[in-house]
Amino acid sequence: MRGEAGLLADLSALAIPFAAHEHAAVFTVAESDAVNGAIPGAHTKNLFLKDNGGAYWLVTVPSEARVDLKALPAAIGSKRVSFAKADDMERLLGIAPGSVTPLAAINAAPGSITVVLDSALAEADPVNVHPLRNTATLGLAGSAILDLLRHWGHRPLIARVPTVTV
Repeated sequence: MRGEAGLLADLSALAIPFAAHEHAAVFTVAESDAVNGAIPGAHTKNLFLKDNGGAYWLVTVPSEARVDLKALPAAIGSKRVSFAKADDMERLLGIAPGSVTPLAAINAAPGSITVVLDSALAEADPVNVHPLRNTATLGLAGSAILDLLRHWGHRPLIARVPTVTV
């Protein structure tokens, strides 16, 4: 697994601009909200899912989104989804819960997961994501996230992720 050092090396090699922000560990969107006020740009949350066919999905959406898990499979072309286990996250992505990020795909074999980026985030700049740990945030363009995923051999999916209103 290439980890954060590999991520930073790839950002440099691909000349992708980013802003780095160190902060206290955050484990939930609510905890992130306290940190996010000082960091400009779109903020994210991530869902690590497994479908009934055994495929793994990492779905990144705006932090305020409440994903409609019943409608999500149709939007991304999967079967019924549920949350995947933490040990699967560790095995496939090399990260622990609380540190989920599309950038963890650096550690995943191509084809082992599908990374989904909400269409609003794909167009945003900057998009704030963890650099494989929950004590920092990197701000970079949504298009740069897609470039990194492709560089690592993944085929990211850009989708309008369905949400529910409360």
